[in-house]
Amino acid sequence: MKIGKVPENVLKRSVFKQIKSKREEVLVHPGVGEDCAVLGLAPDEVFVLSTDPITGAVSDIGTLAVHVTANDLASAGAEPVGILLTILLPQSAAEADLKFLMKEIESACESLKIEIIGGHTEVTAAVNQPIVTVTGVGKVKKDAVLFTKGAKPGQDIVVTKWVGLEGTSIIASEREAELCTRYSREFVERAQGFIKYISVVPEAMAARDFGVSAMHDVTEGGIFGALWEVAVAGGVGLSVDLKKVPLKQETVEICEFFDLNPYQLISSGSMLIACDRGHDLVSHLEKLGIHSAVVGKFTDNNDKIIIYDAGETRYLEPPKTDELYKAKLVEE
Repeated sequence: MKIGKVPENVLKRSVFKQIKSKREEVLVHPGVGEDCAVLGLAPDEVFVLSTDPITGAVSDIGTLAVHVTANDLASAGAEPVGILLTILLPQSAAEADLKFLMKEIESACESLKIEIIGGHTEVTAAVNQPIVTVTGVGKVKKDAVLFTKGAKPGQDIVVTKWVGLEGTSIIASEREAELCTRYSREFVERAQGFIKYISVVPEAMAARDFGVSAMHDVTEGGIFGALWEVAVAGGVGLSVDLKKVPLKQETVEICEFFDLNPYQLISSGSMLIACDRGHDLVSHLEKLGIHSAVVGKFTDNNDKIIIYDAGETRYLEPPKTDELYKAKLVEE
């Protein structure tokens, strides 16, 4: 396609026609010449906004873009309502690529009952692969908003599903050929399929209604980064037993193959929760088909302690560059 704004006929054919999910809160929907969306909320509700670009993946970028932003909203206790899209395409992209991407995005939106409420689509020489940025809009009752800083000393630390899911899926998709030299295709495809776990909206809504103090979706920097951020935001310390942090065997083996630390690997699909009665929350989530585990407690000092095998303890360090980028540096 030619550099510049996507032509109106392409916009109508390959973007607008793919948008099917609708929300009653949306009063003005996407259309040619419409630069703003209009939403209506109840008097006791508030907007929650979040934005994220997807730059570390090529496969499934539409799915990742929607879920990563929806997860941010859910961590504040908000129900995702709509998203604004910015899609930047390289000049080598074809209209079919745009249409496929929009279908992928709409499919993710449909699964979460989200409407695409507007955005911008452009072909530019500034990128060499598609870049998708999503701004999400959610709603929540004023008195139900949750903050990352809400963790309190003595509360349990709960981690949902398994850490490293997103990073494992991305690496398995983009380094498939190399992984297949050691592992079976079934193993690699199973790891690629971890994308299906990417949403934390179900556990976030269940945890919010259960009554928790803080939630934080585990993204760049992995579980170590998320633990640091929640502790710093809340002015608390923590003690975490590393053996209790849930990991899939595929994540362990793929991280060993590329010499990566799974605890510092991007982990959308996992939620970090601070709450009283953590084991009761785990049981509640289990009844909903969501795996989770109590991995430690928040403490009343600034020490951030990780307990390794044989009782060895180390202090948690500030977040480092995500391990995903190390995997991307391996020669093709």
